[in-house]
Amino acid sequence: MSEPAAPAPTVLLAEDDRPIRNALERALTLEGYAVTAVADGVEALAAAHRTKPDILVLDVMMPGIDGLQVCRVLRAEGDATPILMLTALVETPDRIAGLDAGADDYVVKPFDVEEVFARLRALLRRTKPGAAESPDDGTITAADLRIDPQARRAWRGSRELELTRTEFDLLELLARNCGIVLDHATIYDRIWGYDFGPGSKNLAVYVGYLRRKVDEPEGVPLLHTVRGVGYVLREG
Repeated sequence: MSEPAAPAPTVLLAEDDRPIRNALERALTLEGYAVTAVADGVEALAAAHRTKPDILVLDVMMPGIDGLQVCRVLRAEGDATPILMLTALVETPDRIAGLDAGADDYVVKPFDVEEVFARLRALLRRTKPGAAESPDDGTITAADLRIDPQARRAWRGSRELELTRTEFDLLELLARNCGIVLDHATIYDRIWGYDFGPGSKNLAVYVGYLRRKVDEPEGVPLLHTVRGVGYVLREG
């Protein structure tokens, strides 16, 4: 007897631009997602509270409550559902604002729908049971950095780090490969499941934001850039 089919992943899509919302809803449905589409942040919060989705896709700029505010409210409530932001804002401070609000990833408009699919797949893979566990379920240590993969908590010395889902995954990857320079393509593949190409600043934004949380100005830096190659976690 065949195994019952897995339920379709549920997506809550909030986008105030009707043509974009309708087109993306159709594309996601054809891709096998069960989609709830709403037009603003108020509806998004109501829908998220009513039936928790597997993943949220939020437009940043919406009237009333925007995507960043929706993200902040959900995170303040302890909701860890992965969030993909849609944004027309391409400057680094704008991207950092999304990460600071608790978003896990973002796509810049105009976007290729295949890129949206790739990022959704990567986020959903990371939320599967056991996806973040270390092979021996042990704590990872590097210098004075300590990571508990099962609890998804990390400390620098006695200071606990407040990390988003993507930041935690990136820090864990670098810590597991302490002293080894990981190139951009390897990190993109392991964290996002998709290489965004040499022109993408996506990784640099995440590393910069993670560095501000992990490395203190007066302390010994752990996260290092190897120009033209990638990144490495090492002491000194």
